[in-house]
Amino acid sequence: MQSGSGYIGPFTTEITLTYRKVFTNMGNAYNPITGVFTAPLKGVYMFRFSVYGHGGTPSSISIVKNGERVVSAHDVQEKGALNSSNGVVLLLEVGDVVYVRLWSGARIYDGQNNHITFSGFLLFPLR
Repeated sequence: MQSGSGYIGPFTTEITLTYRKVFTNMGNAYNPITGVFTAPLKGVYMFRFSVYGHGGTPSSISIVKNGERVVSAHDVQEKGALNSSNGVVLLLEVGDVVYVRLWSGARIYDGQNNHITFSGFLLFPLR
């Protein structure tokens, strides 16, 4: 599913979120079709993400590195809107992949106000 499209989920399995509205993508390391960031350089990177939901269904997403869940943001409440965010600094090798997964059974909401976001940037390269 793509961001900016209203409710996303729930699904019976985890899915990779695709963020079609890209504000900046220097070097084109993020693929808006697959939702995957591929490290172009060995280095230390910072990633942040946010989630928005409402209506009693959990809103749960995770940053995943090379298939392994690294950090998550989770919230649920019966009434009203909810927001959650998280971030992580990662050491990446060339070709490592980072993406955001929506948990099985979770539902999020995104619209024209860009409630769900994913960002990452190189802090410094390594040899």
